[in-house]
Amino acid sequence: MADMEAPHSPAAETALRAARTTEPAPATESADTAETAARPGTTLSVDSPERMQELGRALAALLRPGDLVMLTGELGAGKTTLARGLGEGLGVRGAVTSPTFVIARVHPSLVGGPALVHVDAYRLGGGLDEMEDLDLDVSLPDSVVVVEWGDGKVEELSDDRLRVVIHRVVGGADGEAAGHGLTEHGETEYDDRRTVTLTGFGSRWSTTDFGVLAR
Repeated sequence: MADMEAPHSPAAETALRAARTTEPAPATESADTAETAARPGTTLSVDSPERMQELGRALAALLRPGDLVMLTGELGAGKTTLARGLGEGLGVRGAVTSPTFVIARVHPSLVGGPALVHVDAYRLGGGLDEMEDLDLDVSLPDSVVVVEWGDGKVEELSDDRLRVVIHRVVGGADGEAAGHGLTEHGETEYDDRRTVTLTGFGSRWSTTDFGVLAR
């Protein structure tokens, strides 16, 4: 005789229904992927170089010694403009300009805060080995280190880091919507508008509300 299933109590039926609708556990992700998934990036709109610099000044208020900030974006996107605002907000000495030819510049604080170490990694290859001569691991605990073109090169410096990605907006509302935005010579036309996406990795940024930067 075939076995018969015993009747379930109401509590057992509820548990059984819950078990049937439970989603399987997601596959294990890499640390970076998991961090990004847990804390999606915050995207802000910036409509001028002046506003980009202002954003840098506002972001500086969220920074402290030991912070690593990675700036990503194509040439002319506004990375150095944002870094200039960071320097102003931190109250450091000297104007922040592109450090391409010296790779890195240190801007001491004028207000008793952390120094700003501004790095341009554009000419450096991948991996931390090629950056050892910069002694960024020594500078990081007492400074705010800002690295342009740092993707794939400085992540090993710290599990706690802030990645800022700047995208140009194709010129013209109609062109943007239709995917056009071309000049009469067929070149892509850009205006001053940018989207800036901030993504924090590690416990340092786990509770940071970047939305305050848009207010």
